Amino acid sequence: MSEPDVTETELAYAWRGGDDLRFPDIADLARRLRFAPSQGRIWLDDQRSVLMRGPVFQALRRELMEMMGTEQCRSLYSRLGYKEGTHDRQLATRVRRDGDQFAAFAVGPQINALTGFGWTTTEHLAFDTTSGTFDSSFLVHDSLEADAHLSEYGVGPEPVCWMLTGYASGFSSAFMGRPILFRETACRANGATACRLIGKPLDVWDREDRETRYFRPEAFINRFNEFAWAAQADESEQNDLVGISSGFSSAMGLIRRAAPTRVSILFMGETGVGKEIFARAAHRLSRRNDAPFIAVNCSALPEPLVEAELFGVERGAYTGATEARPGRFERADGGTLFLDEIANLNWVSQGKLLRALQEGEIERIGGVDTFHVDVRVIAATNVDLEQAVANGQFRQDLYFRLATFPVHIPPLRERRDDIPLLIEHFLKQYGARHGRRIRGLTEAAVNALLRYDYPGNIRQLENMVERAVILADDDMAIGVEHLFTPGDRPPAAGLAVSGAGHLEPGAESSAETGASSFALPPGTTLAELELRLMREAVEQHRGNLSAAARALGITRRQLAYRLDKMG
Repeated sequence: MSEPDVTETELAYAWRGGDDLRFPDIADLARRLRFAPSQGRIWLDDQRSVLMRGPVFQALRRELMEMMGTEQCRSLYSRLGYKEGTHDRQLATRVRRDGDQFAAFAVGPQINALTGFGWTTTEHLAFDTTSGTFDSSFLVHDSLEADAHLSEYGVGPEPVCWMLTGYASGFSSAFMGRPILFRETACRANGATACRLIGKPLDVWDREDRETRYFRPEAFINRFNEFAWAAQADESEQNDLVGISSGFSSAMGLIRRAAPTRVSILFMGETGVGKEIFARAAHRLSRRNDAPFIAVNCSALPEPLVEAELFGVERGAYTGATEARPGRFERADGGTLFLDEIANLNWVSQGKLLRALQEGEIERIGGVDTFHVDVRVIAATNVDLEQAVANGQFRQDLYFRLATFPVHIPPLRERRDDIPLLIEHFLKQYGARHGRRIRGLTEAAVNALLRYDYPGNIRQLENMVERAVILADDDMAIGVEHLFTPGDRPPAAGLAVSGAGHLEPGAESSAETGASSFALPPGTTLAELELRLMREAVEQHRGNLSAAARALGITRRQLAYRLDKMG
């Protein structure tokens, strides 16, 4: 199929390469590459990353090619690149959101350079997000994939930058909202001085083009679709079940194994990790999901009323019992009874609970009749029950009955990969609840939340985000000062990449450090302080209003308007 003529007058955005075309300053992206050596973590914005040395990448590629064959290895690398590209498109919307389409698209090539896969120059780029027209040509210099292939196999006849073409295809497809396919028409592994990538919409290429088959996912790729649903579903349906970390996935894997059975589940974990939310998930995934889910906080029940709440009471059983009342077991008949903080039950109540679990029968207080109940019990505790048994504070036989299937929910500090998802979820939830329009978080705020240890776990993060949504102004980003109360101490900055490419103590955005970086003369007004802060941001970014606005957490239009208004 012949290539269409694409002129700049036909498209909303079109650029030609040369001296007049430069990618924007990469500093805003470099600051989002953060190192936390004490935690053994590297972050690129909100995604955990890893450093892999070139020789290891080269050896891994060789092993996969020998094990899988060239065709399957190429397909795997192409899909991995595609997946990474689609993720980085989301980063572009957060970092460069002032309407500069070229700067937003440049995030893809610049992230590729920042992560060490090679640096890119633009020969031609033209696109229109409305009509879906897209035509491009890029040169990638010093490709890591080409170097790895040359070291192992020498110069060959076929292009070998498979992750690179997959990444370009994934990023551009997500950017345009339609399938964009890149082909490598020249490669350093074939003797060229640089690798040339040509990108066009999928339907413009020959429909029989063999390149498309490398992007067809295998059947197992989507096996975690239900987890993706859980992160995106309506709040009333999924009960805040959000996560992607290994700890979250491990817990969900155990729940999915146990949910369809009748086995009792014991959730263990610190206060605030979301044990009740996981219990509700187990109920939803069980065969009892159309029956009641009854939750009881054992620590909130007065000791004299524990048995009445659990097993019910007959009229006249004690003073004040003016009518018969069913207990939680009867109300949960056919469904699930969730007993939270079960370690707080007294010894007598523990014995009656054990009988109810073993026999499936209960008696109301003051009654003589026996009621048969079909209840699946799920319990939770933040106490080490084994130690409680050893101390004589918890019945051993009840512990063994409850702990048939224990599930440990790790604290949030061990599930840091879940923090970005939880932040986004709570921002949407409380933004809608309180009628606020919040433009995300500043870099400093994201850094602080990723480093914080969360003694109160997810419940504490939820409270912090809700407070910040209320304190922040509409159409502004949440800053560190909105998240932490005066008595809290934000975590110390980690390490970030400086403009010169060196690791330095993490610098916060100028919007949050500028105000404290200079002394205020007596009588300084708020307007003068705001003007001084904006001027300093513009100077730091060498007159680039877009970059200065991003550092301040506002749009370019807002910055230009305020500067013009203040003269």
